[in-house]
Amino acid sequence: MKTTILILLLALTGIATHAQDSTRRRTKDDRKQEKHQRINAIIKQEEEGNLSFRKQSIFGVQLRTDGYGAFYEMGRRKSERFTNIYVAEITEIKNSKEDKLGAQNFFGNSYVYGKINNFYQFKLGFGEQYIFGQKGNKNGVAVIGSVQAGVDLGLLKPYYLQVYDTTGTLKSVTYDQDSLDFLDRGAINGAAGFTQGWNEVKLKPGLFLKTSLRFDFGRYNEMVQALEIGMSVEYFTSKIPIVLYNDPKQLFFQGHIAFAFGRRK
Repeated sequence: MKTTILILLLALTGIATHAQDSTRRRTKDDRKQEKHQRINAIIKQEEEGNLSFRKQSIFGVQLRTDGYGAFYEMGRRKSERFTNIYVAEITEIKNSKEDKLGAQNFFGNSYVYGKINNFYQFKLGFGEQYIFGQKGNKNGVAVIGSVQAGVDLGLLKPYYLQVYDTTGTLKSVTYDQDSLDFLDRGAINGAAGFTQGWNEVKLKPGLFLKTSLRFDFGRYNEMVQALEIGMSVEYFTSKIPIVLYNDPKQLFFQGHIAFAFGRRK
């Protein structure tokens, strides 16, 4: 009797173990199949030209109607067409009346007559991208629109010139320090170095709004190679003097064209 009960217990244990092994194998096989299906779906999307990613990291350089700049953009996809973006950007705003002149001698730097300040901006912003059109195939072009806004920290740096004084000594001056020598074309040797004046920078806080249209022609889904066109507006809490005899402005409108490159995951 005891032997019979023992045999039955062993049989039941074997059946239970076999059932657990079968369940485990099915679960493992199901996971493999699901992963395989996901991979196939991504491959199919890439073949069809659909952008498929979780996040993206993009760098860019831009030429603007009033200067130049560079930016870094981090994106987190939240739906098939929408992506949240976080942006850091460095730019310089120039006055349209700036006219660069050559130095007096070979060792001097070219300079802008009448320029009294350089004006740089450091921006941090948040925005959203929308995919208007997918690539259609690997060689297609995706059309992506974006809007972003944020804080704009302006850095107003005095513009230094190297000039000869009445004794023939070469010195570096700003307009505020010596306006007579600063504006004497005969005394100007050229612009001083880029490093001069950073200890005299004045902060000019502001806000910015930027919109753009990006044409992504990268061959593979994980690579970003794009041309971008757009416009932006920047407003600062005080007027920004850049060139003499030109009314300083607080509000700046500009267009831009940029090249962007990066990766998606």
